[in-house]
Amino acid sequence: MPGLKTSPHTSKKARKKKKRNDKKKENQPEPLANEMQRAAAMPTKAEADVAVRKKRTLADRERKKKVIKPEDEEEVKAAREIKTVQKKKEPDEYDYDSSDEEDLRNTIGNIPVEWYDDESHIGYDQMGEKIAKPKKKTEIDTFLEKMEDPDYWRKVFDRQSGTDVVLTDEQVEKLTNIASGKYPVVGYNPYEPFLDIFSSEKTIHPIDNRPEPKARFIPSRDEMKIVSRMVHAIKMGWARKPKPKEEKKVYDLWAAEDSMDHKTKSDLARMRMHMPAPKMPLPIHAESYNPPEEYLFDEEERKKWEEAEPEDRRIQFVPQKYDALRKVPQYDKFITERFERCLDLYLAPRKIKMKLQVDPSELLPDLPNPNDLRPFPTTLAFYMRGHVGQVRSISVEPDRGELLVSGGEDGTVRFWMMGSGRCIKTYKVAGPVTSVAFCPVGSKSLVAVAYEGRQVAIFNTQCGDKLICSQTDEFIREVPIEESEGKVNWRRIKDRIVLEMPNEVRKVVWHNKGDYLASVAVDDIATSVYIHQLSRARSQCPFTKRKGHVQTVAFHPTLPRFFVATKIHVRVYDLGRCQLVKKCITGIKHIGAMIPDVQGENLFVGGLDRKFVWLDLQLSNKPWKNFKHHNSAIRGVAYHKRYPLLATVSDDGTAMVYYARIHIDSFKDNEIYPVKRLRGHTMVDGLSMLDTVWHPTQPWLITAGADGTIALFSY
Repeated sequence: MPGLKTSPHTSKKARKKKKRNDKKKENQPEPLANEMQRAAAMPTKAEADVAVRKKRTLADRERKKKVIKPEDEEEVKAAREIKTVQKKKEPDEYDYDSSDEEDLRNTIGNIPVEWYDDESHIGYDQMGEKIAKPKKKTEIDTFLEKMEDPDYWRKVFDRQSGTDVVLTDEQVEKLTNIASGKYPVVGYNPYEPFLDIFSSEKTIHPIDNRPEPKARFIPSRDEMKIVSRMVHAIKMGWARKPKPKEEKKVYDLWAAEDSMDHKTKSDLARMRMHMPAPKMPLPIHAESYNPPEEYLFDEEERKKWEEAEPEDRRIQFVPQKYDALRKVPQYDKFITERFERCLDLYLAPRKIKMKLQVDPSELLPDLPNPNDLRPFPTTLAFYMRGHVGQVRSISVEPDRGELLVSGGEDGTVRFWMMGSGRCIKTYKVAGPVTSVAFCPVGSKSLVAVAYEGRQVAIFNTQCGDKLICSQTDEFIREVPIEESEGKVNWRRIKDRIVLEMPNEVRKVVWHNKGDYLASVAVDDIATSVYIHQLSRARSQCPFTKRKGHVQTVAFHPTLPRFFVATKIHVRVYDLGRCQLVKKCITGIKHIGAMIPDVQGENLFVGGLDRKFVWLDLQLSNKPWKNFKHHNSAIRGVAYHKRYPLLATVSDDGTAMVYYARIHIDSFKDNEIYPVKRLRGHTMVDGLSMLDTVWHPTQPWLITAGADGTIALFSY
């Protein structure tokens, strides 16, 4: 009811309603009249400034009126004195000079003192006057000062100040450290123990053990809002994928070169046949600016280089030596070399080298099993010892092979039993033996021996069948020896026939019929080859002109032909018609041994240059096979008369045994396989095996060595 006061126990709902009404009244704008009154009551800017100045003036007056106590006066005086002292301590930059040169007597400035070495003074002072050089001490003054002054050893003359400076102990120690290669700082220890703060002690917990903030475990509200907006945009279809950034297009000039479109046949062929230019050779040691001494030319090499043609020179420049790279002058042939390189690039033709795709195993020949090629000698049976020095030549009895004859450097001819290796007879000749040969006819027990002294002796062996020995003695007595005016003199001395030759004889060879004997001289002359006939006691020289230095000769087994081996060729002569039949090229630089086969259609030649060749005379005048199995010169070659076995001996101390089959049918190729390498002699003065022969009926190989032994190898 109106006029009644509200009870203090008004309801809660009524109180909330009243608060809302009060807030609405506060938020409502004031009437315009109230705003005008408030604006009129506010002071202007000028009035506000005047009020501020009045307040400051009143505050200053009140501060001056305050009475200072005695205690306060002492504090004020102390503060004023501190300020005064601080002002006095502050230096004036113009009251002093910080120059380091004020203590110098010679105020000549920081200039090189060497400028005044030739002058009578050492510079000028601040006033422009000359400063005279200090008087030099005499040797006596220096000696006296050295003896009297204990600090003389640590004094140093300072040319800048003109005085002697005494070094301190610290400076002396620094100089001592520098001279001995130590650290200049006195007492510095570069190997002090290092204290690792974080790893010296093992700890369980980290150094900073603060707990992680709670914000790291609570999802971020801002991120949640961003994600919700993105999800809403995706649902509404507002989200769009970012457009890919377009790259700037650049025109490719050579795009058409790589593409195969719109290519003509000539273009495709040019691309297919393209060959890159060969690279320039890398520089050699001689092109260095500081090459080793062995690459520099001496006077003879430089003269030879200058006289040679440019295309014949090994290098196109003269190596020079400089001690520093900065001293190397400009290369005078640079432009010429660049020009020649350009000429090679566009003028020199190029060629593609086709590589053969071949399996190396296919290049190796198919060799048979050596066991299928037996028998051939494999082991050393025994030695025959008796010669002193080299055993230069050996020969075997042709029919049964019971006897072996050998000639040595000691001037003896020895006969051996093949079965036991026992020496049964020894003959002494007038000089070292160079060659021995059994007569190939079994009805005559003759042996031809060539020895130094320009003689060839033919005598009876006096070994074996007595009937054959008696027939041989009768044959020697019936030889019609007469005095001849030729160069070869025939003589009969007791039971021997001696031929006195015009030159030293290297080798003697029998003809298969046993009536002819050929000898080869050591000297390189036209009359180095002689053929001797026993039945008539005559000797003749088949050649009148020198066709080369003859090394060895051989008779054809069945035909009247004669093989003559010079250093590099083998000539075949017809003795009946006295003409050259064939000239064979061996490919050997120096022939050492030669022997024909049983039919005389093949020749086996060994050289001092380690080569061994097989010449098939029916096939060609060039080697059919070429081998190089030895490491030194080949001294002897032997071919078996019954077995397909071939052997070569060399100075390397080895004997190579080959399986060499010669087919009678011309449509089949001959066969040769190396089957065994034998060793049994030692090397003496660079020589080892000097000669070799086969047993006529057994596959036994006999070798003569420079160590004075004869070795027999059997299977």
